[in-house]
Amino acid sequence: MFRKLIIGLFIFSLSTMTMAAEPYSSSYKTFVDEIGNISLPKNYRSEWVFLGTWSIAKTDVETSSAASGHGAAGLHNVYTQRGVPEYFQQHGGFPDGAIVVKELLKAVTSSMTTGTVSRGTEVEGWFVMIKDKEGRFKSNPLWGDGWGWALFNKDQPDMTVTKSYKSECLGCHIPAREDDWIYKSGYPLLRD
Repeated sequence: MFRKLIIGLFIFSLSTMTMAAEPYSSSYKTFVDEIGNISLPKNYRSEWVFLGTWSIAKTDVETSSAASGHGAAGLHNVYTQRGVPEYFQQHGGFPDGAIVVKELLKAVTSSMTTGTVSRGTEVEGWFVMIKDKEGRFKSNPLWGDGWGWALFNKDQPDMTVTKSYKSECLGCHIPAREDDWIYKSGYPLLRD
């Protein structure tokens, strides 16, 4: 009896360890096809965790008189699946299959009672990254350095415009190489 209990607990612990280690493996069935084409998750705003926002400052060419030259040209809202921040804090990186969606918004700057504010308006596009610890799509130019990389424009949300992550994506992420290619400084849930 005791031996059966020990064996049962061992099998249960192995199965829960496997489930805990691979909770996002369904991302590959849902958001990636058999050759590595990435699709945009649809319900990220309502079902996922909000990580943070990046404000893209206006340049001199973009300044408006209403905002006295201040404000944002755009906002980047970033989301991931539930449980990913906790995994990141425990392991120092993203789990296989984790997805990061960066929603690109145009911004409008105006005066309000609280001061000059910028707020997001219409979506311009989305960046999507999918963690790939196994190197699944070596011949696909959207995959490498532990991630799948894709940009979607608002007028074509079902088809990535990215041709090569090395020439179109990686350059912006080099300063974040040590943090699994993600700028965790902008995401309180990944730092705390």
